[in-house]
Amino acid sequence: MITKELFGHLSDGREVYRYTIENDTASVSILSLGGIIQSLCVPGRDGKKYDVVLGYDDVSGCEKWRTNYFGALIGRFGNRIGGAHFILNGKEYRLFANDGENHLHGGKEGFNAKLWTVEPQGEDTLKLLLFSPDGEEGYPGNMEVTVFYKLTGAALDIHYFARSDADTVINLTNHAYFNLAGEGEGTIADHLLTIHADAFTAVDLHGLTVEKVLSVEGTPFDFRTAKAVGRDIEADDEQLHFGGGYDHNFVLEPSHDLTEAAVVSCPRSGIQMRVSTTQPGVQLYTGNMITPQTGKHGHPYGKRSALCLETQHFPNSMACSSFASPVLKAGETYDEETVYEFSVE
Repeated sequence: MITKELFGHLSDGREVYRYTIENDTASVSILSLGGIIQSLCVPGRDGKKYDVVLGYDDVSGCEKWRTNYFGALIGRFGNRIGGAHFILNGKEYRLFANDGENHLHGGKEGFNAKLWTVEPQGEDTLKLLLFSPDGEEGYPGNMEVTVFYKLTGAALDIHYFARSDADTVINLTNHAYFNLAGEGEGTIADHLLTIHADAFTAVDLHGLTVEKVLSVEGTPFDFRTAKAVGRDIEADDEQLHFGGGYDHNFVLEPSHDLTEAAVVSCPRSGIQMRVSTTQPGVQLYTGNMITPQTGKHGHPYGKRSALCLETQHFPNSMACSSFASPVLKAGETYDEETVYEFSVE
């Protein structure tokens, strides 16, 4: 079942709607603002429903804390682009620098800040549409973006499509912040995490990905066997110091098929989440920079209140020739998919 309701008004008066997909097992609420996952409720060990994503109860919260990107669709390019520029077909494109000298998550007004057109499809799917004109935030090409949210049982499938009339770059993702004990229920330090990756890409002291792939072997970044997120997060490791914790891209096995990338579970609620994707990388971010604030239902949020597993192309990949290219050729179709599947241990 899909329902629609007015969520509120932006400061400029525009209306924001909330669409909720609900079945016998789970429910998810999506906003027309930024395609934000505003709530995601799944059953725990005790049979109760837990809202496992951080967010806000009203539009003013979404606007005030927009640069947290809670639950939002990110584009045109997720993560950082070094020096806020790239060269494509011999031409330099200058982007908005909103992270020091770098470009982050689409710039000053990325896809997270846009009002998307939302069309319910049947009883379990929402189709979101957005047009991004040539030159927006400095990117070339008129781009049409379509994102499908589908809820089947306790599995949320996000399928991304895009086309451009000129060669451009693209890296779409969703920036959901997960706490499987329930949003506002402490930190994610005790969450048990597995990432199916033998390597990760290094960052510099500004968090910008550099062209250096490091083995996880013998480092705090080894999540090949499940371990608590907080076990090694304060280790004396240069990469952890640069990120203030984990804020790194993990290198997945190349595959064009939907493949499991990570598994995370919470011993308190018994909820487990499996992340499968067609993307080559997944960014683990442990909420290191969440500033103290009030979230849904008056719950306090702060440092490490949640974690993100953002499936993606590698950050800064236009400057790193050994990374898979994020270029979308004119007339071709960008097609990537990620599934978050919940169960009880």
